[in-house]
Amino acid sequence: MKRPPMTEGLIGGLVVALVAAPMGCFILWRRMVFFGAAVSHSALLGVALGLALGISVTAGVVLITAAVGVMLVILRRDKRLADDTILGVVAHGALALGLIALALMEGPDIDLEAVLFGDITSITSGDLVWIFAGGATGLVVLGALWKHLLAMTIHEEMAMIEGAPVALVRIVFMLTLAVVVGVALKVVGALLIVSLLIIPAAAARRLTTGPEAMAAIAALIGVVSVLGGLQAHVAWEIPAGPAVVVVAVVIFGITFGAGRKSV
Repeated sequence: MKRPPMTEGLIGGLVVALVAAPMGCFILWRRMVFFGAAVSHSALLGVALGLALGISVTAGVVLITAAVGVMLVILRRDKRLADDTILGVVAHGALALGLIALALMEGPDIDLEAVLFGDITSITSGDLVWIFAGGATGLVVLGALWKHLLAMTIHEEMAMIEGAPVALVRIVFMLTLAVVVGVALKVVGALLIVSLLIIPAAAARRLTTGPEAMAAIAALIGVVSVLGGLQAHVAWEIPAGPAVVVVAVVIFGITFGAGRKSV
């Protein structure tokens, strides 16, 4: 039987859940799920960049996902193509390029399964430094932008008229999302990061009408998902990252029967 996950993995997973779930609320409210997927899929290129430059993989992921996020903000201003077309091309293109880059890399063997689906039990003290720094940054920025993001979610043009720096807020939010994706990579992997962002938020949406309450409940659901996923990993020796996502899906299924709420 596998040994229980290390304490670092548990702590890292909880920190990521606490910051990812509230951010996922805005992704849902602003209908940016596919945007989040495009950014998260580019994480593979970040892994390749980190390995190629001999820097932290997390740093490489943050650099690439931030660049992709800003690029998407710029590309979406071009109305010759629909948003879903642009996002689809970037998401799948980045994923394919990342897989090719990792396949061509020389040096130590790369655990592609861990990159794609996470390896929470391999989180080290060094990884925790990145996770705490990225998580704290995400929460601070989200708190600072909260009122502007809510105003833009309700009516972006009105928020602009009232003086909200809409373009700046949009870019800062994308950069913050890139940081969260970077620190979440080891927890659930590049393919499942967006799940940890949106599923707890989607479950919380069924239970509350207030944005602050929804963010808090989403964070709680994220924490329960991490705890349940790790317990399932230990009990049944199944992959920890996918197990976290499955627990989140189960919670969403349980809340689905609740009265429909709108936030």
